[in-house]
Amino acid sequence: MPLYMDIHENVPAGTTAADVAGAHEMDLKIQEQHGVDYRSYWVSEPEGKIFCLVEAPSAEAAAIVHRESHGLVADQLIEVVEGR
Repeated sequence: MPLYMDIHENVPAGTTAADVAGAHEMDLKIQEQHGVDYRSYWVSEPEGKIFCLVEAPSAEAAAIVHRESHGLVADQLIEVVEGR
């Protein structure tokens, strides 16, 4: 199954790492319904960016989980090729 890195570049001002942790937990609650596995995430508070590593059957499936769980859809979704 493809692996993707999603990038949230327009994070609302004042969003904290704790807020992102809560959103990630919301993703985990529904991801199985879409055959998705949100593996990890990283937060850069100074840059106002969030990065999520996700295994999904498609980029759209990954986006649907974010949309349905908390509404914060990534600005970019890039397929990651492992081992290169």
